[in-house]
Amino acid sequence: MSSRPKRSILREPLFHFLALGALLFVIGWATGDEQGPMGSRIVVSPGQVDRLAASFAATWQRPPTEPELQGLVEDHIREEVYFREALALGLDRDDIIIRRRLRQKVEFLTQDLADAVEPTDEELQAFLDEHVDDYRIPDVYTFSQRLFRTDGDPEGARTSAEAALDALGDPTAPEPAPQGDPSMLPARLEGAPSREVARVFGEQFLAGLEAAGVGRWSPPTESGYGVHLIYVHERIRGRPPTLDEVRPLVMRDWATKQRTDVNDAVYEEMLGRYTVVVEDADGNEQRWTGPG
Repeated sequence: MSSRPKRSILREPLFHFLALGALLFVIGWATGDEQGPMGSRIVVSPGQVDRLAASFAATWQRPPTEPELQGLVEDHIREEVYFREALALGLDRDDIIIRRRLRQKVEFLTQDLADAVEPTDEELQAFLDEHVDDYRIPDVYTFSQRLFRTDGDPEGARTSAEAALDALGDPTAPEPAPQGDPSMLPARLEGAPSREVARVFGEQFLAGLEAAGVGRWSPPTESGYGVHLIYVHERIRGRPPTLDEVRPLVMRDWATKQRTDVNDAVYEEMLGRYTVVVEDADGNEQRWTGPG
């Protein structure tokens, strides 16, 4: 008759459970905090029960049954017990994810304070005046262009463009247009903002377009594609916008700055409650005064 090998007590799950319980007891006794950092009283309010039921309904598209609701409350209590015991053990102190999440929650609270403030038109106008270049209405162009490919010979492309320009006879007439090389680039753009021109043709082309005169074929202008001849049919100069033209953008950016300012102010107030020192490799301390 064979005998089953003896299992080490160190590998028994019951031993691990008892050992963990003993550890929790010892830590609680050593810290002198039998009730944990939040006390021994756990209160489940009607509002919390309503929130549990509402969360269940949002997920399952129906209210919970009575047994399901009791299960939700039981799980909430279990979570609260584990949460408090984890705090009592200091498990939150060395977990970078928990630290960052707690920081975020404090920042969210201060952001809520900022979001509760509605700006006046005077405040929005002052913000717009201070950052007017961020909202400036750009130049708008209607133009035609012809491309002369370089194909490894930039000088040859420029010579071809100059010859085509000379052959026009009247450089102020938009038609007949010079004959360039076949291209997937648009031969004409109507009412194109400068940022759209830069997106399609590149910044170098936009610089040549800005320098070109209206109502005549320009001298050869280079881009990343080759050499162009450009005819500007119309140029509408950009201008600073009115508040009504950019109100949604200004309100969004004003609110973002308010959140940042409030967070910074609250942080500075909280930081003032602490003395912060930074130690070097030799153990010397230097008081932290902030960056710069």
